[in-house]
Amino acid sequence: MKERSSFSGKIGFVLAAAGSAVGLGNIWRFPYLAAKNGGGLFLLCYIILALTFGFTLLTTEIAIGRKTKQSPLTAYGVIHKGWNKLGVLACIVPVIILPYYCAIGGWVVKYLCTFIIGHDADTVADGYFTGFITSDVAPIIYAVIFILATSVIVFLGVEGGIEKYSKILMPALFVMIVGIAIYSLTLKKEVDGNIVSGLDGLKVYILPDFTGLTFSRLLSVILDAMGQLFYSISVAMGIMIAYGSYVKKDVNLMTSINQIEIFDTLVAFFAGLMIIPAVIVFMGKDGLSAGPGLIFVSLPKIFNEMGGIGRVIGIVFFITVLFAAITSSVSIMEAIVASLMDSLNYSRKKSSIIVTVYALILGVIVCLGYNKLYFELKLPNGSTGQILDVMDYLSNNIMMPVVAILTCILIGWVVKPETVIDEVTLNGEKFGRKKLYIVMVKFIAPLLLTLLLLSAFGII
Repeated sequence: MKERSSFSGKIGFVLAAAGSAVGLGNIWRFPYLAAKNGGGLFLLCYIILALTFGFTLLTTEIAIGRKTKQSPLTAYGVIHKGWNKLGVLACIVPVIILPYYCAIGGWVVKYLCTFIIGHDADTVADGYFTGFITSDVAPIIYAVIFILATSVIVFLGVEGGIEKYSKILMPALFVMIVGIAIYSLTLKKEVDGNIVSGLDGLKVYILPDFTGLTFSRLLSVILDAMGQLFYSISVAMGIMIAYGSYVKKDVNLMTSINQIEIFDTLVAFFAGLMIIPAVIVFMGKDGLSAGPGLIFVSLPKIFNEMGGIGRVIGIVFFITVLFAAITSSVSIMEAIVASLMDSLNYSRKKSSIIVTVYALILGVIVCLGYNKLYFELKLPNGSTGQILDVMDYLSNNIMMPVVAILTCILIGWVVKPETVIDEVTLNGEKFGRKKLYIVMVKFIAPLLLTLLLLSAFGII
């Protein structure tokens, strides 16, 4: 049996795992949800959930990966022979996500290129974004560029590709996000005789708004925060199991998990700080309701209003978003590649080529979902979607909660929490939140995940 690849050390693992966690969801979805859910109230719920719910799921998957030294497809079967089908479910999630994530990554590449060549003024026009994604060829070209960039890093392997590029991209991403966030706070504009500043946006972002707070609204905020965290930390899609399997036995897992939590939460927070003050200054609170359109519709208009510096800020911003998207897509592709390598004994080269071809074919279909293959389907949660939205709904709203619930049942009740605790404390390390972990994995996390699943079906 050939020796398994591994991260060279703790820093490489932490940055790669944080890179997976920090993706497009942190950049546009976190600020939007924070603004929608009362600013500081959402932040408070998110941080509490990160330290409890997120910590539990992250610890479980990384420990399973390191304990078994297997990909998600085969790891569950090693933990307990009767649970190998859960590995199949977990592996299907990144298989669904990869093509549409790469399609969105292509949109980021398009906007970055547009800003670099000096055509950023074009992006301000109404209908520009819709015109681009509904065109026949351009979205496919940019999606292919993004897919190939992702596959090259995965092809180069764990240490020479994923770790090497994470060590470059993640610090650069963090510096750029913090830099734009600081600049965003300095913005000012006169509106109806009053000066609106970035600090006004900061207040909207971090001060809790308890106006009209009811139990049902609080539950809605908690579910939004949990849904965001669930997606953000890359659990229930096999990624953290795959990355955990590359972690050496002498690495302190608890320290690494704490650092991943901190890094992910800081990036999410600064992403909000980067976007919300600027939107408040130039568009008011209404501008925050754009959702996914925040990046591709609202922000280009804000960069345009900034004057000459706006193009520079726009370029740096879209480089930042591209870095976040690439590190996440690499982890999604790696989860599938690792599964092929472990289950079929394929080489990394062969597995990478197979997954790249798959991503290219399905990526094209996703792009065509906005023109040649366009349809509208009413989803159980009340939204209406086409190919990309349906894939996103199936993977994020249905399959990921199901995988996470079954994982909690497996660890909490079948093989018992000691399976994970023993791996975390392998070298005599302290497990500071051990009692919390046991209660969370057995009772609270499955309950919260069930609520999330019921919400996806529109039941609550």
